[in-house]
Amino acid sequence: MTTALAHEYDPYILPVPAPDSPVVLPQWIDPGNTHPNTRYRDSVWSLAPLIDNPGATLISIHWKNCPAPLRDEMKRVVWALINGERRPSFLRTKGLSARGRGAAQTMLQKYCEWFRLARWLHQRGITRLADCTEDQWRIYAGVRRDEGISRVHAEMVLGYFTDLWVYDQLSARPAGISCPPWETEGIDDYLPAADGTDNAENSTEPLDPQVLGPLLIWALRFVDNFADDILAAWTEQRRLMEVAASNTATSASRTALKEYLLPLVNSGAPLPVAHVKGRLYLARDYVAAHTGATHAQIERLVMLHGVQDLVLERPAPCPLNIPVTGEIEGSPWREHIFFGEAATLMQQLGTAAALVIVYLTGMRPQEVQALRSGCCPDPDPATDGSTGRHLIRSHHFKNVLDDNGNHVSAGEVRDVPWVAITPVVRAIRVLERMVPEGELLLSAAHHDVHRPGGKQHQGAIRKTSLNRRIESFIVWVNREAEAQGLPDQSVPEDPHGAIGMSRFRRTLAWHVARRPGGLVALAIQYGHMRTVLDTRTSSGYASRSRRGLHSVLDVETALAAADTAARFRDRTAAGERISGPAARRAVTAAAQAPRFEGRLVPKTFAKKATAFLARDGVVLYDNPDTFAICAFKHDNALCEPEPGATAPRQYACKTGCGNTVRTDTHALQLRARADEIDYFVNHTLDPIARKMRANAARLREMADAHDATAQSIEALT
Repeated sequence: MTTALAHEYDPYILPVPAPDSPVVLPQWIDPGNTHPNTRYRDSVWSLAPLIDNPGATLISIHWKNCPAPLRDEMKRVVWALINGERRPSFLRTKGLSARGRGAAQTMLQKYCEWFRLARWLHQRGITRLADCTEDQWRIYAGVRRDEGISRVHAEMVLGYFTDLWVYDQLSARPAGISCPPWETEGIDDYLPAADGTDNAENSTEPLDPQVLGPLLIWALRFVDNFADDILAAWTEQRRLMEVAASNTATSASRTALKEYLLPLVNSGAPLPVAHVKGRLYLARDYVAAHTGATHAQIERLVMLHGVQDLVLERPAPCPLNIPVTGEIEGSPWREHIFFGEAATLMQQLGTAAALVIVYLTGMRPQEVQALRSGCCPDPDPATDGSTGRHLIRSHHFKNVLDDNGNHVSAGEVRDVPWVAITPVVRAIRVLERMVPEGELLLSAAHHDVHRPGGKQHQGAIRKTSLNRRIESFIVWVNREAEAQGLPDQSVPEDPHGAIGMSRFRRTLAWHVARRPGGLVALAIQYGHMRTVLDTRTSSGYASRSRRGLHSVLDVETALAAADTAARFRDRTAAGERISGPAARRAVTAAAQAPRFEGRLVPKTFAKKATAFLARDGVVLYDNPDTFAICAFKHDNALCEPEPGATAPRQYACKTGCGNTVRTDTHALQLRARADEIDYFVNHTLDPIARKMRANAARLREMADAHDATAQSIEALT
């Protein structure tokens, strides 16, 4: 009786589920979620009612993977995992990142580990979870540790086993799972030894430039040059298929079929074919649309005259009656688009548009998958007649939490929209022509062009499917490049493996971070800042600390610094003079810096890059906006870098800094910029014109100061 009362008044205790109980209780299902809910008695449980992210993979629990003797007890614990909330008293012991409820993907990771434990217990003859004693926990922790998992992964796995104990306590009929010993003794002794290999850095490899160049060229070709032809061909192919499906068998249609097909059969002429699952068949829809015959009438004639054997001997494509306007290198890319080919080209077009968006916006794959038609409206013209920037307003998902600190599967509209450059806008417009208004741009139902009218998938094309489509796109591109006589535009294999959606965001960072102010732009576009106007916040996100955004960019920044040193070395060797308080240090730095011309940088180079950038005082950073080089020494910097930073805040560069270096080229650039300002002054009214003249005069003074103090490299060494 006491226990029953305790359960009644404890809001965290869940009732014992009945066979007909829903797997996901109604309070956890978003009103817009239409995925069917399964029942407790079912052998497969769906977690789809918890998943509102349109690009996420739907998750199911297959109870056949759990040993039968332990299945009933494990079902109660997993049901508690799905519907329960961990107590605040427990969460306070686990740090700020601990959540009362996890996302469906986290639940997947947990129950998979629990099933693995259950199979191990079953092999040892243990048929009750309560018999998993402290000794069993110790042995199994050692088993998992010795399987070669990393220290970080091992700590995560042991946390999942702690949750098995925690969620069991949320059941009105607990199995009696014992508390794992690492909760009372500390976890360190149960983990693999620290070897320095575990870290929280982004290990995703950027794409090789030799891969990215031709891949982006072909993706843009599809969007800019081929899209109209492909969409017109797809419309015509669907029209023919609809006509074929609506035909009615008549004597006239039978006569028309014979008059069309038999002369081809008897004369030895090629026969219209279509590829179906890798095999050649008579193009029945094409023939039906042109003759009015039904499929049954065509099939009888095919059988009567042995047409299928002739098709294999004399195949011919079926041109669609549409004009081809797209070009490659100034010549038409096709004479005709053929019936059956249009579906493949539509898939490649969708893939190409997705590639353009994911690379040229820096979005995460799930953010691209969430884009809908209408997400990037044309901007209203300004009062001066100019056109503003296109902005993409859509959802993001990472670190989106509700009021209780739990993950929100549906995400939320991003506070700061993404900026869309012209190629991205064109890609979005192409996808908007492929899906209905308001639909997901990568809707799985509308992009499954090979099976129109078949099973309709909910949500966006899954990330794994998009990755496969990218590989298929590359195969198509390489075949087409060879056919067009453009072998130099084929896409080579990437040295780091398959080209997946996640690698494009990482690659774009390389280009942005190398520009002055690039870290700010990166933080804004990538959504790493809540307050984009706060430079202190932006510096924190782009800092050199291992937790900062810049932690994934050491290699690229090191290469940029080495490029700066190489250019400086070449200029001074050619006779240019040097000025500035850090001139002598810059000469030393340039002499010590390595060259990376034409080199492919392996993953193992990351540590070397970090060490290279940590050499305070002898790393050179180019800043074209100030027409100077920064020989960054932390204590001299007037840009107020964060403690421990190994790079300047280039957007906060100040005159008079002890790290400044200039060459004769910089002096020429200063004067050229001053002349450019003078040109605009003649078309500008006061008081702005006075400020512009003062700025031009200041630039000339800086150039004059260089000329007066500059020395040759021989004089400095």
